[in-house]
Amino acid sequence: MHSTAAAATPPTSSHRPRVEYFDLADLTKTDCRGFVHSVERYHSEPWGLYLMRAADTPPFRYTEAWLLPQLSIRVSMHHINAAHDRDPVYHIDIGEFDRIEPKRWRAVFHYIDVVARNGCVPELRGVDDLFAAHAAGHVDASTAQNAFARATAVVDGIASHEHNFERWLGARGITLTWL
Repeated sequence: MHSTAAAATPPTSSHRPRVEYFDLADLTKTDCRGFVHSVERYHSEPWGLYLMRAADTPPFRYTEAWLLPQLSIRVSMHHINAAHDRDPVYHIDIGEFDRIEPKRWRAVFHYIDVVARNGCVPELRGVDDLFAAHAAGHVDASTAQNAFARATAVVDGIASHEHNFERWLGARGITLTWL
């Protein structure tokens, strides 16, 4: 007998939250695997920390990012050349971003992210990864719920500002500068 039931989706592999460190004194970033990367520039504002560094993967030449602790997000932009992109794509990671020492920050990523382009509907990604991490015990229910709530608040915020990420931030008193 032929079954019309859909095949089960293979389980998402789970891992512990990624943790990165940002050392302002040494101009380095230590990734989740322990690799240390040079950072060209750090800049602090009351709302967060900016960093710019050469990208690790072609065709990108530069990566810029802002850690925004009050919003529980890191927003990154990747450039093919040093000039500011005319139609930027914002990669918005959800997590915990904290200054742990006067010249050192820590980022703990909570699996879920938003991809936004001005004028377009933001895309929510990684929900399955977040749920799998919770099921595996890598994050507790409160952390998973907060990550999901923060991600949907980001999507709603961008949508309520004509699908413009920087307008949403501007309404919150945050103005980001980019390369």
